[in-house]
Amino acid sequence: MKEEFLYYVWQFQLFYKTAIKTVNNQEIKVLKSGVQNKNSGPDFLNAHIKIGDETWVGNIEMHLKSSDWYAHNHEKDSNYDAVILHVVWEHDVVVFSKNNQSLPTLELKDYIDKELINRYNAMVNGAIRWIPCEQQIHHIEPFLLNNWLERLYFERLEHKSEFIKELLQKTNFDFEAVLFILLAKNFGLKINGEAFYKLATSLGFSTVQKVRFDEIQLSALLFGQAGFLEEDLEIPFHQQLRNEYQYLKHKYQLQCIHKNNFQFFRMRPPNFPTIRLAQLINLVFQHQNLFSKLMIIDQKEDFYKLFDVEVMDFWKTHFTFETTSKKSAKKLTKSFVDLLLVNTIIPLKFLYLQNKTDFDEETILRLIQQISPEKNSIIDAFVNLKIASKNAMESQALIELKNNYCTKKRCLQCAIGIKLVRN
Repeated sequence: MKEEFLYYVWQFQLFYKTAIKTVNNQEIKVLKSGVQNKNSGPDFLNAHIKIGDETWVGNIEMHLKSSDWYAHNHEKDSNYDAVILHVVWEHDVVVFSKNNQSLPTLELKDYIDKELINRYNAMVNGAIRWIPCEQQIHHIEPFLLNNWLERLYFERLEHKSEFIKELLQKTNFDFEAVLFILLAKNFGLKINGEAFYKLATSLGFSTVQKVRFDEIQLSALLFGQAGFLEEDLEIPFHQQLRNEYQYLKHKYQLQCIHKNNFQFFRMRPPNFPTIRLAQLINLVFQHQNLFSKLMIIDQKEDFYKLFDVEVMDFWKTHFTFETTSKKSAKKLTKSFVDLLLVNTIIPLKFLYLQNKTDFDEETILRLIQQISPEKNSIIDAFVNLKIASKNAMESQALIELKNNYCTKKRCLQCAIGIKLVRN
């Protein structure tokens, strides 16, 4: 048994409410169960409880055993002075309140339907499964599921926003600078994301802004900072960038990172870090005030147009400085832009719009619902459970559900789990 089960039972009043009594045989009537407290202090606040002939207004504290009151040192904490009822699974010791009177205690285990307990144990403590409710989840009515997925998506956005908030503080709330860092990280994808992030944070964004109007200088700056210009190659374009970077390195007092940070092994050539960096360079070169442009548009096709950029001529026939390729524009694919929207642009847009007085969550929902769902092992596993994603909002929500609820067995904090245990 876990305390979260007691919270669940108390919050939804899922116990026999007639003829319940304290361990001292005083009749109890719950007039108002209170509001669950997510912070430190008693578990439920502002409850209204009638004990005997008196009505009390105060807080509820819950434990598996009465003795946990002393194990948690509540007798020394003034936050618990206003507790009017101690709700426990098992009563094993008398607890005294501040006025030296025994604290009214309700032993809950004899007032709960055994079937409810069995359903809870079967879900949370049963056989090991990919998710606890995998045998029942497809029976959940669509209305409940859709509303829960929408809420989960915004929880995921909130989690992603924490990293963005940290970057904003480090950059003195320069949204353009944060956008550049986030784009760089996501251009690196999973394998090279950290290397691209290290590159983007190895120089001040003000330096990028000073050279962004000259594509050669911008290329020299970023390829040089990434360590790709350290060798002296007999390649004219490489030599041109190398000479330019030496000038920029001295002028802006730069220190490059090592190119070994970037991985090429077992990667498809279009995802080589040299190509992704060349694409990022062209995007920055083509669009001044990119952040402002991204905040204005809200249609998927408009984002595709904005990201419809080509690499420099050299990269149209190369995958690295030394390896050639059949000539192609090496444009960003729509699926890659979708990844940027899901992982960079929409989270940043969400955080930015939250500060606006007319912020409407529907703005975010309309955009994310235009994007196709991701394809990964989590989404595939849900499909096998007959839960298919129609769009990226739902696939992102399912990832949040799996990682932050199912894996952690937070079933009684999940709308699906609450429904299944109760029924």
